[in-house]
Amino acid sequence: MPEGLININGESVQTLEVLFMMTMITLLPSLVVMMTSFSRYVIAFSFLRSAMGTQQTPPNMVLVGLALFLTLLTMAPVVDQINTEAYQPYVAEEIDQAEFLNRAAIPLKQFMVRNTKVSTLEMFCNLAHVDMPEVVNTDTVIEALPLRIIVPAFMTCELKRAFEIGFLLYIPFMLIDIVVSSTLMSMGMIMLPPSMISMPFKLLLFISLNGWELLFSTLVQDFR
Repeated sequence: MPEGLININGESVQTLEVLFMMTMITLLPSLVVMMTSFSRYVIAFSFLRSAMGTQQTPPNMVLVGLALFLTLLTMAPVVDQINTEAYQPYVAEEIDQAEFLNRAAIPLKQFMVRNTKVSTLEMFCNLAHVDMPEVVNTDTVIEALPLRIIVPAFMTCELKRAFEIGFLLYIPFMLIDIVVSSTLMSMGMIMLPPSMISMPFKLLLFISLNGWELLFSTLVQDFR
């Protein structure tokens, strides 16, 4: 067998290709977090749990599971496009590995650019000393900018939006805490923890507004 080749199921495969695939599998969780809607979902759920003061309810496994399945729902068109334009031709041996990666990156770039502000892209272009395209639209940005610019710009916008959502989630529950604390102070019940009294009212407010459905629909529809 020639040097640099290994045998897998009777077929010779380049050692570098195997190392590359192993690296991609190792980095897959990070890619899911950095290049999809997962981060916004899980951060928003964490803020909601903190605002309600329910400590570890729902548990982390439930929040991560919700974020993962909502991510699958949001990214379904992107995944379908990658499957049609990149994966199926690669399986049919119509394109090589390099062409597969180039085609697979295009739908992800489109998704990230549509949800990234132009000013953020310009900032990362300046940091990387890369020229920003003069005509700023989705197609020109995808062609001109690499993933090393688009991904951090997308994550910056995602973190900003997630914290904005967290701020909006905190407001109604914070008002309940203020009302309960003021009432207890006026009644002289200083030793009674306000969180013990306010939590049932927070849960009642969240349930009466059908909070989970409202939050899920808002988060999903906020993506372009």
